[in-house]
Amino acid sequence: MINQKLFIMKQPELGKKISELRKAKGLTQEELVEKCNLNVRTIQRIEAGEVTPRTFTIKALFEALEYRWESQQLEDSSIGQKVPAYLYVALGAAVVYFFLSIFEIVIETEYLEGETSVGTAAFGWIKSGSYIFYVIFLLGWVKLTDFYPNGILKIVLWIMIGANVIWYAVDMFALFTDAFSLEDYYLVKVSSFGFMYASLGLGFVSYKNQFSGIGMILGILLIITGILLITAVGALLALIPWTLGEMMQIALMIYLIQKIGRRDSPGFNI
Repeated sequence: MINQKLFIMKQPELGKKISELRKAKGLTQEELVEKCNLNVRTIQRIEAGEVTPRTFTIKALFEALEYRWESQQLEDSSIGQKVPAYLYVALGAAVVYFFLSIFEIVIETEYLEGETSVGTAAFGWIKSGSYIFYVIFLLGWVKLTDFYPNGILKIVLWIMIGANVIWYAVDMFALFTDAFSLEDYYLVKVSSFGFMYASLGLGFVSYKNQFSGIGMILGILLIITGILLITAVGALLALIPWTLGEMMQIALMIYLIQKIGRRDSPGFNI
């Protein structure tokens, strides 16, 4: 693996360098596309010197080509740029959500069995916190797809956010009105989340050639979670891959935040 320091690289030198590295690896443009989640037309334009890509795109290309590099100056540089503050907020929200969701699952199980260790108001607050912090976490992943392009994952994330908003409203209506109860739609909700987790897993699998295979492992765990939830009868078993998957999502977010820029305090360039 080449270790090199590029002080200044502008077009068309950058495009030529990427083309040389690609050919040296014996890769076609189509094969490079699969390794870095870009489209062929983008790589063609970069190699031709028609566009100057953003730095995280350059980093993705060089990592796919196993070319280690450092940069002090680039024409359109975000290296040295502080990590967007929202990503730190999302990371904190992820940790809070993880623990709140465990309480939510336990209490919801009690409600379904007709036993309640906490009042309705307290359960409502726990559910609210779980949903809100999870949506903040998901929005953090949406932000990360701007740095690490993944069209499939981005679409699924927005669908997941929308579904969480809808089910939150339904849960609150069930808790604080007599129109219907949690039991009336619980299996439908579990199955719908199963479908969404499986779809989310497919999104992470799209990162299969990046991040040392972490995306692939995470994706498989979420797909297994989704399949077990869809069957409903496997909902309890789904807690095992779900727990591992949520922990890996948090770990991967930490890893990707560190890769964006310097490991310093968050900036406010959201």
